[in-house]
Amino acid sequence: MTTTIQPLQASTAISTANLDGYIASTLQIPVLSMEEEHALALRLYEDNDLDAARTLIIHNLRFVIHVARGYLGYGLPLADLVQEGNVGLMKAVNRFNPHKGVRLVSFAVHWIRAEIHEFVLRNWRIVKVATTKAQRKLFFNLRNSKKRLAWLNQNEVDTVAKELGVKCSEVVEMEKRLSNHDLGFDQDHDEHKDESGHFAPATYLSHEEDNPELQVEHEDWESHQARQLQTALTVLDERSRDIIAQRWLSEKRATLQELAAKYEVSAERIRQLESNAIQALKAAVVS
Repeated sequence: MTTTIQPLQASTAISTANLDGYIASTLQIPVLSMEEEHALALRLYEDNDLDAARTLIIHNLRFVIHVARGYLGYGLPLADLVQEGNVGLMKAVNRFNPHKGVRLVSFAVHWIRAEIHEFVLRNWRIVKVATTKAQRKLFFNLRNSKKRLAWLNQNEVDTVAKELGVKCSEVVEMEKRLSNHDLGFDQDHDEHKDESGHFAPATYLSHEEDNPELQVEHEDWESHQARQLQTALTVLDERSRDIIAQRWLSEKRATLQELAAKYEVSAERIRQLESNAIQALKAAVVS
């Protein structure tokens, strides 16, 4: 059976300013006994009683805070972690089957952690560090598996890989990702380093022409000019197009005498045809 508990979301929303008061009031709510929890869960499961769902959620909010505090090491606000955990708690209550013979917290912990995991992965870095199932497993377990702050040696890599059931190369790659940090490509002219002392990538560029923005603009302009030239060439007759191609578009440029011999005219006539063709190309490009 599936129910909808969306109306309860408003009561679990938390702001950073009210976090201390929220935690204090939540810790004052008593924990339900097994009998009380079972009775409420039956009302929700069999009768779709939303009041029972609300009571189950409210009396388990303290458990969400406990789980959320375990993710403070990722540098995200506790209020956001708790709020995401509350969403997981509501999903768990919505799917809880009291006939399975387990306590709600045992079932809900997986949903709470899943929501917090998604939130951490979305917000910890601008660039995602974990996209596959194996990478997510590594992301949340590598820190706990490390016995020291320094880089893992080969024996430690082998041990972690065996414990988490992943390849050694994936452990090394995730350690590199966790050691890196977000860095803006460019900064203000008065700033040379970020807060951690790292230089922005833009400062590595030695010449103005190395600026990616200018490179893209230059390549776009060259492409535009090439398209214009190809269009303009269509206004010329076949002989004039060949003269322009032989004189200006070939790696080995033909001389006036060579073209004169090819078309059995004087070199001066080839020069006139070339000049007229260039004028026609200019007019076509401008138009």
